[in-house]
Amino acid sequence: MIIVKLFIYRVQLVSRQPKLKMTSIGTMFREWIITVYLAVFQSFYQVFRLCPMKRKTAFIASFGDNILYTVHELEKQTDEPFVIIKTPKCSIHFSRVSSGKVLDLKKPTHWIQAVYHLATSRIIFVDNYFGILAKMNLRPNVRCIQLWHAAGAIKRFGLEDPSFKTRSTHAQKRMKMVYRRFTHVTVGSDKMATIFGKSFDIPDKAILRCGVPRTDFFFRPVEMKSVELILRKKFPVTSKKKIVLYAPTFRDNETADSTIPFDVEKFCDVFCDEYVLFLRLHPAITHDYHNRYPGIVYDVSDVTNVNELLVITDILITDYSSIPFEFSLLGRPMIFFAYDLAEYRQTRGFWTDYDELVPGPVVTDTEGLIRVMKEGNYDIQRIRDFADQWNQYSTGTSSEKLINLLYK
Repeated sequence: MIIVKLFIYRVQLVSRQPKLKMTSIGTMFREWIITVYLAVFQSFYQVFRLCPMKRKTAFIASFGDNILYTVHELEKQTDEPFVIIKTPKCSIHFSRVSSGKVLDLKKPTHWIQAVYHLATSRIIFVDNYFGILAKMNLRPNVRCIQLWHAAGAIKRFGLEDPSFKTRSTHAQKRMKMVYRRFTHVTVGSDKMATIFGKSFDIPDKAILRCGVPRTDFFFRPVEMKSVELILRKKFPVTSKKKIVLYAPTFRDNETADSTIPFDVEKFCDVFCDEYVLFLRLHPAITHDYHNRYPGIVYDVSDVTNVNELLVITDILITDYSSIPFEFSLLGRPMIFFAYDLAEYRQTRGFWTDYDELVPGPVVTDTEGLIRVMKEGNYDIQRIRDFADQWNQYSTGTSSEKLINLLYK
């Protein structure tokens, strides 16, 4: 039971690359915990690896949306048995998956089954960084496909993340080993292919230029209309007012700060007759956020699929998130509220100059945000060009092309 609890507790920690600044003692303790966990995982994995490999596919889901679309296409085109391994972070329920098995790692009885399936599957899909890959000595014919959770990249990650150089030698080796496990990585554009090559140190032959599976949603008008009707029924005010969606990227200090970085009261005073403000925040914020403007401000963080929210969004406010890459497919205005731009540039770094990369006005305070919205001078053609560049291969059949490449 102790091992089971350790597995469940650590699967979150080892499934991402932390950016938090820690004391040397804290860092050493964290590395020790990871090392113990990975040693336990490897012990079980090596035992199960003695079992015959089967005609079977395993999915490790952290975000889940790319995996959901891939699974639906897998069911449609093949009779391949599969298992979905949900990490505690994954909010996708996979209730519409008609076949296959879903293992929820919140349930202690599922973790041994998960290790078994990872050791005996011929194809493994992942949608995030998972430290356990470093200890998975994959058989020669096993393929590991990275369905990265972002359709594009503003901030640096992987080996290009500035924090990589500050990590211990042991941690750096583990991260590099994880990236070596990827036999394929899916991309939506040649721009992203170049970024993955640098971030994961992978050759071009490992790139699958098939597009991002979850972007298929934006090319299915019937599915989009159905989602729109459901959300407008849930939020009747959207039939009377336009929607501004604020969806910032996750920041390391959010667990300690539950404030919204712009003046919501001033925003509501100016735009209450024309707009409603939707907030899609990290759970660490929404837990402590007290909405003082019901009827004008709505917390929509419980909508697990952000692409569904984009369907009814008129203006997107974000910062360094990857949401703009998909929202651009709708050709609607975006504003980039980068209140901590200088700090973020130094700590995380960007792939290119931020102002040149993002397809919309950049503001750093509430006054600038209100001014831009009042003026309403958005460069829609720039947004369309941005969409063409970053969604080069995401043209509505990404899931189909991916399954064809791997299974046929």
